[in-house]
Amino acid sequence: MIESAQDRLPRGRHNLSRTDVTAVQRTRMLRAMAEAVAERGYVDTPVAAVIERAGVSRETFYQQFASKQDCFVAALEETIGRLAASLAPVLERSSGTPLERYDALLRSYLDTVRAQPATAHLFLIQTYAAGPAAMQRRLELQQQFVEAIVRIFGARSAQGRFHAESLVATTISAVTARFVTDDVAELATLRPKLLALAATLFG
Repeated sequence: MIESAQDRLPRGRHNLSRTDVTAVQRTRMLRAMAEAVAERGYVDTPVAAVIERAGVSRETFYQQFASKQDCFVAALEETIGRLAASLAPVLERSSGTPLERYDALLRSYLDTVRAQPATAHLFLIQTYAAGPAAMQRRLELQQQFVEAIVRIFGARSAQGRFHAESLVATTISAVTARFVTDDVAELATLRPKLLALAATLFG
């Protein structure tokens, strides 16, 4: 990830408040966590690797996070928030057929994970190694996708909800596989296949 201007502290004396400095440092540590675990894996990422990449002291790290897992879950929360924000306009859309609305949601999701590979890797893969708290948050977000598809297709029966769960599980599994094999360019090929699956399930 490229560090943006607002994520850099000015050199020398500055007029930033302590709150501003803390916020910038937190953003840098969360970014560093996502990038480090994408490269090394959660288990093999020590706190030292995070603070070195973020350019902060160990004291600064532990002022904000109780542990490596605490920092990871915070990075996961930020990832979930960013993903939810990117999909919100699509979820609010009411025009078009259900399949067209699902297509817009799918396209937005694929574009987001392709544009942010480090945070996508954190969400899709590393949550399995980061413990129950991280996995629970991933499952909660996954359930939000299920509810979105239920609304889009009006699939409120038990069978319809199961179809929505199956579509979400297939989507996440297929996307995860492309990140595991480092073949992110292939994400574009998933869209027509997943659209065809949705048409079959809800047609």
